Amino acid sequence: MPLDGPSTVVTRLTARRAVRSGAIWGGVFGLYVAASAAGYATTYPTPAARARLARTLGGNSGLAALLGPARRLDTVAGFTSWRTMGVLTVVGAIWAMLLAARLLRGEEEEGRWELLLSGRTTRGLAAAQAMAGLGAGLITLWAETATVAVWVGWSGKVHFSTAGSLFLATALMAGAAAFLAVGALTGQLAATRRQANGIAAGVLGVSFLIRMVADSSAQLAWLRWASPLGWAEELRPLTGSRPVALVPVVIWVAVLATTAFVLAAKRDLGASALPSRDAPPPHTGLLGSPAGLAVRLTGPVAIGWITGLAALGLVLGLVAQTAASAITGSASIEKAIRRLGGYRLGAASYLGVALVIAAALVAFAAAGQVAAARDEEAAGHLDHLLARPVSRTRWLAARLTIGAALVIAASVVTGLAAWVGAATQHSGLGLGQLVQAGLNMAPPALFVLGAGALVYGVWPRAATGATYALVAWSFLIELVASLVTTNRLLLDTSVLSHITPAPAANPDWTAAAWLTGLGVLGAAVGIIRFDRRDLAGA
Repeated sequence: MPLDGPSTVVTRLTARRAVRSGAIWGGVFGLYVAASAAGYATTYPTPAARARLARTLGGNSGLAALLGPARRLDTVAGFTSWRTMGVLTVVGAIWAMLLAARLLRGEEEEGRWELLLSGRTTRGLAAAQAMAGLGAGLITLWAETATVAVWVGWSGKVHFSTAGSLFLATALMAGAAAFLAVGALTGQLAATRRQANGIAAGVLGVSFLIRMVADSSAQLAWLRWASPLGWAEELRPLTGSRPVALVPVVIWVAVLATTAFVLAAKRDLGASALPSRDAPPPHTGLLGSPAGLAVRLTGPVAIGWITGLAALGLVLGLVAQTAASAITGSASIEKAIRRLGGYRLGAASYLGVALVIAAALVAFAAAGQVAAARDEEAAGHLDHLLARPVSRTRWLAARLTIGAALVIAASVVTGLAAWVGAATQHSGLGLGQLVQAGLNMAPPALFVLGAGALVYGVWPRAATGATYALVAWSFLIELVASLVTTNRLLLDTSVLSHITPAPAANPDWTAAAWLTGLGVLGAAVGIIRFDRRDLAGA
């Protein structure tokens, strides 16, 4: 069967979008692996420093429940495995389930599969081809992560074997593979993409809860084998690899993918195994203005970002005192803090560096608002809205205002949550300090929002990529700056470098005002340009 024939069009269309997404997140995964390994090797260069870290963090049951058990923390390999597996396995699972639901049930819900199924394919074969396209995205994610892991492993300070680096990348993909299959199955069970995402999120939540319970006590460790996230954890890359744990992952993926194929082949297009109302009661709240519509469209996403960042802030506050004890007396840590502009030590230094990283996440949320606006235009939804007495200026201004509100709310909530966590550990950090530290996270994201709006107004098809690229570049430069001395001009290209690592230093409100002002200016120019250009399709 030729790969460019009409019978493989579903595979090609799905793979094109999945590979693009996998490439973006593969860069993020690779960057996180590199930063974890290089940061540990630079920060803890001596056996004594590494032994102190292992004693401090290795026996912390709270951290074990959140990130998994820490093995061989006195080595670069052990720390990298613990840090990356605890975070990226869950991130990969979320990415995979959302991608699968979007490219299966989402495409069907939008009516695009009607055109595809009018050709030489059946519902079952179309679903199988779509799952093959999703697999191409997963392979892309693995390939980028593996390439960076191998490259980092060759470093003189790291010393990972090539086989170990490849197995680390494979272990990091285990959660993504398991929940790619979950998303594919829920896409056949549910009537809508939102319902599919809800069911998959429930499965992920239960899996994470089981894994947390298993890691909270040695007597309950056997429970890891009851959770897909536990299977990934049992692979133990770089710390005594156990390939046998791949067996349940492979069986899980095969069973769920086969079930999804069978369901797709038996049901009608647009039908679902779970009941749904064909004519749900209308919900017209907030639909009387562009601002209300923006709230309706972005509300669930905004709540998700704010909740996630609040949880992150709480965790950072809870571990700040413990982490500060582990790094006390480290000359490398003190140098890294000074490079970022900080001067206070203790819990303040840890939270200062951690909240700069959280600021990058807030900037990603801002970039998502620009991407959402562009998606509405590319999908043709904006055509119907602007055919009514709604001006372009009001529509885009409302979207950007809601985006700015999300940025500010998420920043403040993160600071408040960090204070709650830090207060329970008697870290000595006050409410005012951490609220200011939270507000300090907002200006880079507001600049990103304005810059994205400017590109959207001038060159709409490049808006999403350019905005995410700005955030990714800024994050990369900030990570490099924390490890080595960098050129000042290069450092200035990162929007994150223009804020201080509060509460390790007082916020620079002058720089924050400049970032915010430039963001507002970019948004204003973008709105003017959008009002004068033609709408651009996908």
